[in-house]
Amino acid sequence: MGGCAGSRRRFSDSEGEETVPEPRLPLLDHQGAHWKNAVGFWLLGLCNNFSYVVMLSAAHDILSHKRTSGNQSHVDPGPTPIPHNSSSRFDCNSVSTAAVLLADILPTLVIKLLAPLGLHLLPYSPRVLVSGICAAGSFVLVAFSHSVGTSLCGVVFASISSGLGEVTFLSLTAFYPRAVISWWSSGTGGAGLLGALSYLGLTQAGLSPQQTLLSMLGIPALLLASYFLLLTSPEAQDPGGEEEAESAARQPLIRTEAPESKPGSSSSLSLRERWTVFKGLLWYIVPLVVVYFAEYFINQGLFELLFFWNTSLSHAQQYRWYQMLYQAGVFASRSSLRCCRIRFTWALALLQCLNLVFLLADVWFGFLPSIYLVFLIILYEGLLGGAAYVNTFHNIALE
Repeated sequence: MGGCAGSRRRFSDSEGEETVPEPRLPLLDHQGAHWKNAVGFWLLGLCNNFSYVVMLSAAHDILSHKRTSGNQSHVDPGPTPIPHNSSSRFDCNSVSTAAVLLADILPTLVIKLLAPLGLHLLPYSPRVLVSGICAAGSFVLVAFSHSVGTSLCGVVFASISSGLGEVTFLSLTAFYPRAVISWWSSGTGGAGLLGALSYLGLTQAGLSPQQTLLSMLGIPALLLASYFLLLTSPEAQDPGGEEEAESAARQPLIRTEAPESKPGSSSSLSLRERWTVFKGLLWYIVPLVVVYFAEYFINQGLFELLFFWNTSLSHAQQYRWYQMLYQAGVFASRSSLRCCRIRFTWALALLQCLNLVFLLADVWFGFLPSIYLVFLIILYEGLLGGAAYVNTFHNIALE
């Protein structure tokens, strides 16, 4: 518990503050701390993205909520649904599932845009608490809502939780060995797979979406436990090395020689230097933005339209299978960094755009004869998306 106590003391301070380093641990304790931190960051990645993924998997059910009464399930009861819009060959909700994507993305985007302006001045612990509370609130609000608007408010809470948690935990990796980035990335991929798979499995087993969402309230509690009880003190398991490594890695970007400046201090970088850093990151950011644009255009814009009548799966079930297969691909590729590294992520962006064009053409012309071909394409889409994510962060760390 000494490591845990040290962890809480260190993370109760803001990123720019400094505490007294603790004594080095024996080699055995050092190895134990390594695995505790590895598992801790994997669980943090899992729990942080879980509510975000579940809301996307439940998007079709959230938007069809207004057609049900009381606490009835949103699940389409029969294998042959009736089109909601008789003037179209597509079986669509009146509101696109892209509305759920917007509610799940925009708050996160705002948090990430504003984070460099001062979020690092806030202590870690309150940020983690707010993230956990918002995640729990999202499940409760969506589960008990009786309107699309209220459900979308719950999705916003999930987005706040995910966005705040991501900028907090990714900044936290600077105080640990670089390997924890791979564990965090694998955990976020696991959130996609387990989140989509659990929602699909529980609804297929007969639970209503409301019951399914309420059964997931243990995930925010696991997030808090992983942070407060599992992570060890960074000084204890990696004394002194990470700050020098971070400083050395940053100097080529800002083109300055100031090794004595503290890497965590907000006063060490002027606005011009921050802009220089940002321009250096564009080579990595732009391909990732293109990959995410293409895959979310597919996931929230086309999944609902890729509907096959010649199958025993209902429309809602097909949508959940699409989400699960996509997340399975993401999980596999985000966990592949140790065996497959891609330096030129522009190639992944190009391939993902080709996926978008192909599936958009199928929505328009309907030339794919079987849903299983779409399953394979969506799995491949997830592989590209996960590879772009993990290799982008890895390349930034190397540069």
